[in-house]
Amino acid sequence: MEPPGTRDVKAALAVAATVALVPVPVGVGPRFQPAPAAHGACRAGSVQAGRRMHLELFAAGRVVLVPAGIGLRGARFRYGRAVGARCRTALWTTDPSGIVRFTGTRTLGDLFRVWGRTLAPNRLLDFPGRVRLYRNGDRLPLDPRRLALRDGDELVLEVGPYIPPHRSYLFPHG
Repeated sequence: MEPPGTRDVKAALAVAATVALVPVPVGVGPRFQPAPAAHGACRAGSVQAGRRMHLELFAAGRVVLVPAGIGLRGARFRYGRAVGARCRTALWTTDPSGIVRFTGTRTLGDLFRVWGRTLAPNRLLDFPGRVRLYRNGDRLPLDPRRLALRDGDELVLEVGPYIPPHRSYLFPHG
C-alpha cells in the first residue's frame, strides 16, 4: 500500500513533466526578436574563445530571442552564425541559440549593458513586471543584474506567466 499522498505527488510530477515538454512559441515582432548591439570596449579575439553559459528569455508567455552578434563589431556571418568579427567585447553571442561567451569575471548586468538593453528587478527588455531568475533550474531571489556568470550555467529570465525553467543545457562541442 502506498503512503498517503503518493498518488497526488505522482500525478503532479506527471503534469509537470508534460508541461515542461510543451514548446513555447517565439514571440512576434521586434520586442521578442531584438537586434544585437556592442557597447563598450572592443578587442580583437576569436569569437569561439571564452567560457560559455546559456541564457533563455521569456516574456508574456513567449520566447524572446537572444540574437547573434551581441558584443561583436564588424561581425561576419555564415548561415546566420558569426564566424568572425573585427573585435569583440567581454561578452558576445555568435548565434541565436542563447549561448553567451565571456571572458573574465562578468555579471548578467554586464551582458545587458553590452547589448544596450534594459534588465532590472522589474523590467526585462521592453517588458515590465517582476523578473524571475533561475540558475540551473533553481530560483534565485536577487537582482538579476548582480548574478555572476559561471561557465556551463543554464540561466532563465522570465516576466509574465510561469514557464518551467530548464535545469541544464547540452552545449555543442567547440
